[in-house]
Amino acid sequence: QVQLVESGGGLVQPGGSLRLSCAASGFTFSSSAMNWYRQAPEKGRELVAAITSDGANSIYDDSVEGRFIISRDNANDTLYLQMNSLRPEDTAVYFCNAPRRRPELPRGAWGQGTQVTVSS
Repeated sequence: QVQLVESGGGLVQPGGSLRLSCAASGFTFSSSAMNWYRQAPEKGRELVAAITSDGANSIYDDSVEGRFIISRDNANDTLYLQMNSLRPEDTAVYFCNAPRRRPELPRGAWGQGTQVTVSS
């Protein structure tokens, strides 16, 4: 059974930091590119960062470039998002995503999400 479980969210003051984790199971994590998305209240889900299967390359949305770092540990099937210099507009539910990849992930996979709230 494919499963993605996020953790590490919470309440943080502006300028603070959080590290999100996503534990993967049920598929070959090291063969999958991975993504972090977020969804703020009354907004659509947006791609925050993406990383290749080997971790060698990553991309970021302009709004988080230079503040967030996506990384992965293929030995432990875990994806990370280090979030620094957090702003109130970063408040959202953050989701871990494995994109569609045949044959293991015909529909892709999503975690349940973890809430990040940036507020003083």
